[in-house]
Amino acid sequence: MAQYVDGYVIPISKKNIKAYKKMAQMGCESWMKHGALSYYECVAEDFSKWGMGFKKMCNLKASETAVFAFIVYKSKAHRNQVNKKVMKEMAAMGGEMKMPFDMQRFSSAGCKVLVSSKKR
Repeated sequence: MAQYVDGYVIPISKKNIKAYKKMAQMGCESWMKHGALSYYECVAEDFSKWGMGFKKMCNLKASETAVFAFIVYKSKAHRNQVNKKVMKEMAAMGGEMKMPFDMQRFSSAGCKVLVSSKKR
């Protein structure tokens, strides 16, 4: 079975991690309730590995870190169905949620899975 992933890289002030975690926990509950296969929110702590790294890519300040997040779906069509339900639920909660990060620096992509360790 092919899978599809929405991935995110989010520069965030270290002081906002607690608020972000609260928002992420609500997101996890919503996406899983509406059918996502798995949901991850990860805070970067080791920027010294290979390539450009998130620190350089995101042009992080000393007071910032990055969140790497991803949600796994059965397919792109499944992703679209799940996200429609999640967005409807969020709209029903009313008002816009204050984001604990700068949306101008937020990046995301929908990705077709090329290789996976998951046994089919």
